[in-house]
Amino acid sequence: MDTTILIVDDSATVRKVVRRVVKQAGFAIDDFLEAHHGRHALELLADTTPRLIITDINMPEMNGIELIEAVKNDPLLCSIPCVVISTEGSREVIDKVLSLGVVGFIQKPFRPEELAPVIAPYLGMAMAVADEGGDF
Repeated sequence: MDTTILIVDDSATVRKVVRRVVKQAGFAIDDFLEAHHGRHALELLADTTPRLIITDINMPEMNGIELIEAVKNDPLLCSIPCVVISTEGSREVIDKVLSLGVVGFIQKPFRPEELAPVIAPYLGMAMAVADEGGDF
């Protein structure tokens, strides 16, 4: 099974950083898809089912909360785990995304070592390289 991650953030720099951190953590990822807002992510999801979605909250056109709601309400997509990386850190926002079924929340700015333990359980065997001593 291919291991694809969808990274959704309106900042190309943040998307690049997340991609680099995932690679440096030793995950065996076959493909990275990138979207600059939620609506773009849904367009990509019409053609592929990633193993994991990593999304920001504050984005134009369709924010991360709206994206997560759309994913969780779609029977074909609802099982895809979603992780949020956002500057939003209020208890209200965190509670909202957790109530939608988000499996992890990381506040920006984040340290690279914060991401791997949050996403590892959802990448399954893809972590085998890092388990054998891979360092970030």
